[in-house]
Amino acid sequence: MIQPSIPTNSSKEKGFNKFLNTVETVGNKLPHPFMLFLYLALTIAVLSWVISLFNVKVVHPGSGETLEIKSLISGEGLQFILTSTLDNFTGFAPLGLVLTMMLGIGLADKVGLLETLMKRTIAKAPKTLVSFTIVFIGIMGNIASDAAFIVIPPLAAMIFLSLGRHPLAGLAAGVAGTGVGFTANILIAGTDALLSGISTEVAKTIDPNVVVTPVDNWFFMSASTLILAVTGTLITEKIIEPRLGQYTGPMMLKDVNKNNPLENKALRNTFIAFIILIGILLIGIFMPNSPLRNEDGGLIPSPFLSGIIPILFIFFTILGVTYGVTIKKITKAADVPKIMTEAIKDMSGYIVLIFVISQAIAYFNWTNISTWLAVNSAELLSSINMTGMPVVIAFVLLTALLSFFVTSGSALWALEAPIFLPMFMILNYHPAFIQLAYRIGDSSTNMLTPLNPYLAVILSYMQEYDKEAGLGTLMALMIPYTIIFLIVWIIMMVVFGLLGVPIGPGVGMYLN
Repeated sequence: MIQPSIPTNSSKEKGFNKFLNTVETVGNKLPHPFMLFLYLALTIAVLSWVISLFNVKVVHPGSGETLEIKSLISGEGLQFILTSTLDNFTGFAPLGLVLTMMLGIGLADKVGLLETLMKRTIAKAPKTLVSFTIVFIGIMGNIASDAAFIVIPPLAAMIFLSLGRHPLAGLAAGVAGTGVGFTANILIAGTDALLSGISTEVAKTIDPNVVVTPVDNWFFMSASTLILAVTGTLITEKIIEPRLGQYTGPMMLKDVNKNNPLENKALRNTFIAFIILIGILLIGIFMPNSPLRNEDGGLIPSPFLSGIIPILFIFFTILGVTYGVTIKKITKAADVPKIMTEAIKDMSGYIVLIFVISQAIAYFNWTNISTWLAVNSAELLSSINMTGMPVVIAFVLLTALLSFFVTSGSALWALEAPIFLPMFMILNYHPAFIQLAYRIGDSSTNMLTPLNPYLAVILSYMQEYDKEAGLGTLMALMIPYTIIFLIVWIIMMVVFGLLGVPIGPGVGMYLN
């Protein structure tokens, strides 16, 4: 269990810790996540029936299509439930992503590669550098899309444990960087291309000459990566670790300084394999007419980014096999699928939970309740005659609220952009600046919404170190990051806007 917070003379710290402890206590009294999402699915069904009685309709701002709130408690609803159940489950994107990645990562973990790598490379690093590196890598991890959610947090927990620090603090730092800081990056990621495409289409309805490019938020997001990494480090070490206290769970600190000649040889062989793989990948990317690049020769978007999951699977599998063969944990070919099977067994609880999560989310989308909530909330804000930076901040906060209900960043932007971009452009705001404001609000609450499909993954990681950890534990860990990241991001946005600092090449707060 999480240990009581360290006594402090600060009444503010005591009050904040008391708040977080209350969140954890109340949250952990919630039903098991499986039952929670089952109740949510039933609630959606009843709510859809009640709302449908009033013939409620909503116009989708993107397509212009008039949508009715459809009832699950109807003949049509029953047909949807019965005919979509299997597709909802097997077609749930995170399921295939997680299981595919775990085949490779699980193999590397079971043969001992990850643990040895953490011990040898980070065990002697300065404490602040370790925390900073974890948050920084977490933020940068969005270049691999959602794969970062299942790669970075467990590795971060292992690093902290190997250093004698609380593994949940490391996991929290990894989750915060990966989830709360998801939209930031020093590199141009798929998110930039996806959102800018939507922004451009909407902006052209006001000014046909306006184009939002994938690099229009680059300066701001690059600065965010570094500033949030420092911020996340301070939160981890000044708030999270003191609150967690000393770790006394079942996985106690191991001797991280023990030197094993066979491990040294295995790491050397693994490093050689890694260099060879990187070389092959670079050749594959940059050779003439590479099938990994798009038709224009670029990488965003491209088959390379679209295929990042199988590429990572191949990398982890080959590296895990190389290490395992050298260390003699893999002595025959049949050992590889056997070890992979052991890794997948650890994910059995997640698979069961995903079944009910996928149904609840599918019901929410099919009834059109999510669209109705998003559109009406957005129209309410647009009807308020606010001007200047306050209305942009209000938009950030509204987006943060709406992201609790619409977890897909591109889907939520597709709903909000047609309503807000024209309004802000009439006020002379650059659409790329409003897109930036959207990204701040959407990313900040990523790890607090119960509809986030990766919460189940994070919970399974947490329970390896604390069997009694639940949604309340996770929420209590994430609230400090969410609130402080959001505040820091808003301050950055205000500074960039009011001082006229470009948020991207040639792009500022205003159109002219």
